[in-house]
Amino acid sequence: MKLYIKNMVCLCCKRIVRDELEKLGIHPLRMEFGHIDVSEKVTDIKREQIRLALLVFDLELVDDKRSMLIEKIKNVINEFVRSLAEQKKLRFSDYLAQSLHLDYTYLANVFSHVSGVTIEKYLIGQKISRVKELLADNELNMNEIADLLHYTSVSHLSTQFKKITGFTPSHFRTFEYPRLPVSA
Repeated sequence: MKLYIKNMVCLCCKRIVRDELEKLGIHPLRMEFGHIDVSEKVTDIKREQIRLALLVFDLELVDDKRSMLIEKIKNVINEFVRSLAEQKKLRFSDYLAQSLHLDYTYLANVFSHVSGVTIEKYLIGQKISRVKELLADNELNMNEIADLLHYTSVSHLSTQFKKITGFTPSHFRTFEYPRLPVSA
């Protein structure tokens, strides 16, 4: 049985979901961002227990088909952003339509209607989140990050980053992760 979880978009969230399910005697077979597979049938009572346990962590068990589709779209976006390094420069709209076997226009319309934001804006937000992670790792320079995430230039990346965060990438790096002064 597959359960869809809204807002389960990071490793910490996956850990929380696994821990909460195990407390309820449910053992996940497979966990992906936004959904889990369990072997046992989940009764209405168990479903309510899961819903309440996850709400504490701002995670939500999703039941209706449109919300499930939104979570699937978000999962594909997250997978796409995380795997950009391995991909050829592929249009995201084609990738999404192929991944979910649905027309991109339909997916974009449902996503915008239900979530209140366009797929493009959500994708940009996820890419900027990935940029923040890469800046925090401090292992790649801006050229490498721009190339990794398929930006046309460092300038394009910097402009988009500043528009979303209010900071330039270099200011974010020093502001978020200041260097410690060296003792004399």
